[in-house]
Amino acid sequence: MSSDPSTLVRRFIQDAGNATQSLGLGRAIGQIYAFLYFSPGPRNLGDMQHALGISKGSASMVVRQLEQWSAVRKVWVKGDRKDYYEASDWFGNILKHAVMDTVGKKLSAYSALLGEMENELSARTESGEEGREREFLKERMAKLRKFQKRAQGIFKNPLVKALLR
Repeated sequence: MSSDPSTLVRRFIQDAGNATQSLGLGRAIGQIYAFLYFSPGPRNLGDMQHALGISKGSASMVVRQLEQWSAVRKVWVKGDRKDYYEASDWFGNILKHAVMDTVGKKLSAYSALLGEMENELSARTESGEEGREREFLKERMAKLRKFQKRAQGIFKNPLVKALLR
């Protein structure tokens, strides 16, 4: 395959970019992964830049993110000093790392914020209308905390663990 992907592969690359963008991950993540996945050999940042019309800096940042998720790996090409990459096809592992990285960070941040709110409400001593508002907020936070624990428990489910192997 030349550095320019075929029409069908280009369509898949665009759709992959749209999918990751709709998930809030950015278009380039899906495009670069799909480009590497459908490349029969390793590719360098210049190849990605040329084929996808993105900057080398953007390609570099996205490749580092994909490496963290085990979606791509750096490979050595004899006689060339550039870094080359190829896509992993272990989808469960990629999904596990991506979800743990993106959702896990957000759950942790929300957990900390929820803890601050719980502490603030516990410190208040209000009566009347303010007391009813405080109790309402405490009930809502308790529901959020319960949901958070269930969401974190999903990753411990044997079915989910089997799927992500």
